[in-house]
Amino acid sequence: MTMELRVLDPSHWDEWYGTLILAFGGVQPSAEERVLDRDLTECDRSIGVWDGDVIAGTAGLFSFRLSVPGGAVVPAAGLTLVGVQPTHRRRGVLRTMMRRQLDDVRAAGEPLAVLTASEPEIYGRFGFGMAAQSASAEIDTVRVGLSVPEGADEVALRAVAPEAGLEACEAVYAQRVTARPGMLERRPGWERQPLLDAPDDRGGASPLRCVLAERDGAVTGYVRFAVRPDWDLAGSKGVVIVRDLEALDPASYGALWRFLFDLDLTCTIRTGSRPVDDPWQYLVSDIRRCKVRLRDALYVRPVDVGAALAARAYALPVDLVLEVTDPFCPWNEGRWRLAGDAKGGSCERTTDAPGLRLGARELGAAYLGGISLSALAGAGRVQELRQGALAEASAAFLSDPAPWLPHSF
Repeated sequence: MTMELRVLDPSHWDEWYGTLILAFGGVQPSAEERVLDRDLTECDRSIGVWDGDVIAGTAGLFSFRLSVPGGAVVPAAGLTLVGVQPTHRRRGVLRTMMRRQLDDVRAAGEPLAVLTASEPEIYGRFGFGMAAQSASAEIDTVRVGLSVPEGADEVALRAVAPEAGLEACEAVYAQRVTARPGMLERRPGWERQPLLDAPDDRGGASPLRCVLAERDGAVTGYVRFAVRPDWDLAGSKGVVIVRDLEALDPASYGALWRFLFDLDLTCTIRTGSRPVDDPWQYLVSDIRRCKVRLRDALYVRPVDVGAALAARAYALPVDLVLEVTDPFCPWNEGRWRLAGDAKGGSCERTTDAPGLRLGARELGAAYLGGISLSALAGAGRVQELRQGALAEASAAFLSDPAPWLPHSF
């Protein structure tokens, strides 16, 4: 039977979502998460592959806006909810969906596609490169000290219910978006994601809690967290589980971290996804006892090379020709002259001799400035064709601060 690709009819969402859950092992999400997933699904940007009356594969797009180096916020399609039935593997279902999705992204005029990968090896062949990492940590607060910045004592902390503090937290988050590449503007509905807190998903921890930092009557930061109590014969050994933390100034940031370190009956702080250059690492007395671990986070694909490279700024002046290979999106292939500086950039077609040769995957990896073009060249994935071009491009593409994706999608 011939398989057919269709745009998702909202009336088929339950069946479509059920296929996705089966592809990820069949464990049902909480009712709260399921409702949010349904509300956030953009059905007109979601597709399924039908084999008769069976849905063989699912995929969707979210209409995001992504911060890039220089502070601009750029349209980016978030590829998501991708799954293939175990009975239909290795039959071209994923490739068919990727072809349609990237064609749709191009037609929508979005220069970038982004995703988080359940399995990193899958998406490189479609031109996605790992562009941002995240750091997790397990901090021994008994043996690790914390030095806070000047002014932390002037910060007032106030505990609120997470729902009651949502508006204030979102206002802080919105101010942080343009300060770091890789962050996503919060579209309506997405503010509910950080508050997901189904009892069955807590793993013995408390309900979600929220503390606001305030200076001169204004909210300048927040932390959302839970505490998992634990005891042994020696006494308490509770764990503080940090969901998210944002602050607008060093004093507020330090005050929030000091609060976490000082929570009674706890001896460990566990953080999930944090920036790789998160400043807490320079406040602690012993980084070795913090068990920092890196992992891949955000994958980026240039769908329109010219528009993508023109949308960001560059750390140093750059003027060179890139020869791009992109067999999956051949409209990107060829030579592009990139010129830019800290104020912005331009990128146009050219016939001039190239300085670098690289694929769309490598361009996506370097795009947010967290992955060095020189490192990619050292791995044989970028070729220098003009002496000095690699050093010029690598320095220009880098970002300070490092890119970071604050939440999954």
